[in-house]
Amino acid sequence: MEKKASEIRQWVRKNRGKAVTLLQRLVQEKSVSGKESSAQAIVIEVCRELGLEIDIWEPESKVLKGNENFVSTRENFFDSPNVVARWKGVGGGRSLILNGHIDVVPEGERIQWDCDPFEGKIENGKVYGRGTTDMKGGNVAMLIALEALQATGVQLKGDVVFQSVIEEESGGAGTLAAILRGYKADAVLIPEPTNMKIFPKQQGSMWFRLKVKGKSAHGGTRYEGVSAIEKSISVIDRLRILEEDRNKRVKDPLYAKIPIPLPINLGKIEGGNWPSSVPDLVTLEGRIGVGPEETIDEVQEEMKQVLSRLKETDSWFAEHPVDLEWYGARWIPGGIEEEHPFVQTIKKNYKEVTQKEAILEASPWGTDGGLFTSIGKIPTVVFGPGSTEVAHHPNEYISIENMLDCAEIIALTLMDWCEKAK
Repeated sequence: MEKKASEIRQWVRKNRGKAVTLLQRLVQEKSVSGKESSAQAIVIEVCRELGLEIDIWEPESKVLKGNENFVSTRENFFDSPNVVARWKGVGGGRSLILNGHIDVVPEGERIQWDCDPFEGKIENGKVYGRGTTDMKGGNVAMLIALEALQATGVQLKGDVVFQSVIEEESGGAGTLAAILRGYKADAVLIPEPTNMKIFPKQQGSMWFRLKVKGKSAHGGTRYEGVSAIEKSISVIDRLRILEEDRNKRVKDPLYAKIPIPLPINLGKIEGGNWPSSVPDLVTLEGRIGVGPEETIDEVQEEMKQVLSRLKETDSWFAEHPVDLEWYGARWIPGGIEEEHPFVQTIKKNYKEVTQKEAILEASPWGTDGGLFTSIGKIPTVVFGPGSTEVAHHPNEYISIENMLDCAEIIALTLMDWCEKAK
């Protein structure tokens, strides 16, 4: 390990307590959608201490709604600011965007938590709380990486653009706003919780709503009606077949260890309104994965065609077709080649820090990476600390060592990618 890398490692380890305290402070701010400002205030404070050029703004709904890639359930983003901070280089090097989202999903039923989800409890080398893994731990790793470089006297040639964005959990409005505001770079790193695996490719996803129709009747003469619940079973079975068919086509080796690369998940079902009545409507809501090589339009058309063929095996669907609606959140797929120089830079520094070979996979969920690759045309890699398995779960946590390793890897990557001036 070269002298400067060794100095960075020593600084990061020496400042373990500082990193943990920052993470605890961020976790203690319940930054669910619409309530991000208090957590962003902490981010702004840190960026000012680092002497970065700061841009703070509330995304304009009018501007965003004019873009075909905008999705959100919110009418406006009042009191939900984006924060972008630039560390200017001396010139002559490549630039890098470090992008992380500050919003978190709700904590759910607190009875399922063993601790207060917004306490930031430390136990057995882990910090517990909503957002520790997804993805405030990654945000802290980025900020600690920047401070480590400054503290050890590193000056970069290329610019570093740190972004703390809102609304990732609802489809990426914050990152879209940053792209539309004109922020560009030669590459993007998003430290989402990948278990420290490198994701050159990111799956997209979108939400759908299906309305399955029946015919109401008295339960005592149910044979005079048609149960929408029974008809919905046929629809669910067909979705399972569609999922199988779609995943048989996946040949990308980056998905080899993922049991279901492109899942179709049904997350909500509602139907009927009286035990003694035959239900005449069932609503199914779910999420479908979109492969890195697919488009949103292609996947929407495939589901539309599959549902239209229900009438071939059940005549009921000929006159009562399933209504299909695409609504709510959506994440665009994206990716770059495994041999891309930015992927190889992260891979090299992962080995430098951990003394292990990096694992490359494809993301099993959507991120803001697709917005950068598809709209911004910027090579993007998702790589970060935290366990994918506990994201959005009760008792969410992050390994402190994971977070510090990631900070060190990001710092070394910045020196390589943006080039060290001194």
